[in-house]
Amino acid sequence: QVQLVESGGGLVQPGGSLRLSCAASGFSLDDYAIGWFRQAPGKEREGVSCMRSSDGRTTYADSVKGRFTISRDNAKNTVYLQMNSLKPEDTAVYYCVAGDYALFTVAIMAGPGHYYGMDYWGKGTLVTVSL
Repeated sequence: QVQLVESGGGLVQPGGSLRLSCAASGFSLDDYAIGWFRQAPGKEREGVSCMRSSDGRTTYADSVKGRFTISRDNAKNTVYLQMNSLKPEDTAVYYCVAGDYALFTVAIMAGPGHYYGMDYWGKGTLVTVSL
């Protein structure tokens, strides 16, 4: 059974940091691009970042570039999202997602509302950035 289980969300003050984790089971990270979408209250779901399985190439949304870093540990079949310099507008439910790298990149570049065609989704973890 394929599962993506996120953890690490929580409440953090503006300027703070969090690291999200996503443990994958039932499939290998070698077979899919892996990354993150997020959905803020009242807004469309949007792509945040992804990593290609073959060479580790990464893509980031402009809104998080320079602040967020995606990484993976193949031995643990786990992907991470290190989030620094967090802003209130980063508040959202963050979803771990596996799928095709090209589709993932298109979704990230296209912006909110583009999230179709991904293969597997986690249930999400809530990140709240507030004083």
